[in-house]
Amino acid sequence: MTAVRSVRRAPIASPDDLRQHLQWALELEHATLPPYLCALYSLDPARNPDAAAVISGVAVEEMLHLALVANILNAVGGQPHLDYPSMLAAHPRPMPHGDRSLQLSLLPFGPEALEMFLRIERPAATGAPAEASGYETIGQFYEAVEDGLRALCARLGEAEVFCGDPSRQITAAHFRHTAGRLVVVDSLATALAALEEIVEQGEGSGPQQVWDGDADPIRPGEDEVAHYYRFQELKLGRRYQQGDTAQTGPTGAPIVLDIDGVRPMRPNPRLADHPPGHPVRVAQEEFNRTYCSLLAQLEQAFDGRPELLGAATGTMFALKAQAGALMELPDGPGYTAGPSFDYVSPAVRPAPTDVKAAATPGIGSAPTTVPDARR
Repeated sequence: MTAVRSVRRAPIASPDDLRQHLQWALELEHATLPPYLCALYSLDPARNPDAAAVISGVAVEEMLHLALVANILNAVGGQPHLDYPSMLAAHPRPMPHGDRSLQLSLLPFGPEALEMFLRIERPAATGAPAEASGYETIGQFYEAVEDGLRALCARLGEAEVFCGDPSRQITAAHFRHTAGRLVVVDSLATALAALEEIVEQGEGSGPQQVWDGDADPIRPGEDEVAHYYRFQELKLGRRYQQGDTAQTGPTGAPIVLDIDGVRPMRPNPRLADHPPGHPVRVAQEEFNRTYCSLLAQLEQAFDGRPELLGAATGTMFALKAQAGALMELPDGPGYTAGPSFDYVSPAVRPAPTDVKAAATPGIGSAPTTVPDARR
């Protein structure tokens, strides 16, 4: 990642500052999930198989990115947090700690959603500066994290920086997927490899490169296209093929989208749109409880109980069914209902049997500020 960018003084100056920025990275990666999931849930996969495959694949890789960031945070002696209210800020909302002109909304699949996705995954310009906060692109934010890691290791030594418990690492045995490399982090080299995987999957493996460096899990023998360029494929209606670049655009097989195969979900649904007891609100509340249980499972998995990743997968299937039921409910002329992604306190959330929040210190806490990522 640093080959095309000039050397800069790292703005991340201490181990605590590094842990805080890695917690921000968890917030960043999670913030993309509700918009991607709404677009995915709105699609009829039988009528829009290409769009469904693209968005589903991107969402799975965002889950991988969460695990990679958690591995880095655990490796540097931190503690990942996901189950707290500001993780689910009301939509539309800005990217956490980023450029506030980028607003994330809950939308059905369509041109407006695609433009938002392209803005989220936009590649950094060649030579763009590292940005530890107020970042214009995700790549620039991770460049600041990389600079901080390098500087701290140079000043304090790797053993001082990578002081975490190795047993807290998520491995391929815990997270079975086909979405790139799950890197176990125990050194500067492995931390940089994890950051590289995140950035390459989002914006590509280099300037003007549409590929992310991994094999395509859906089309054997082909290379995988980075997130930004997958969304370009959907926007332009054609696949990238070998020889294509960001400048040429995709010249491969056509992609057909059936706009009638998209549920017209009301944009940015809110619980307050309906009174208590209304069928739409009841269904939204059920979805929110399940989604927050998922956050609890992921937090616990990243906090030393990686076996809970299997339970989290089951919760994802439950979410899909609940969202499908929501989008069958009318919600005003020409619209269906959709999930609101509101935070639900553990005190009123029926947790799955696998999620023992009450027995796990810190789970479900509701801090008024961003959690301290130190253990």
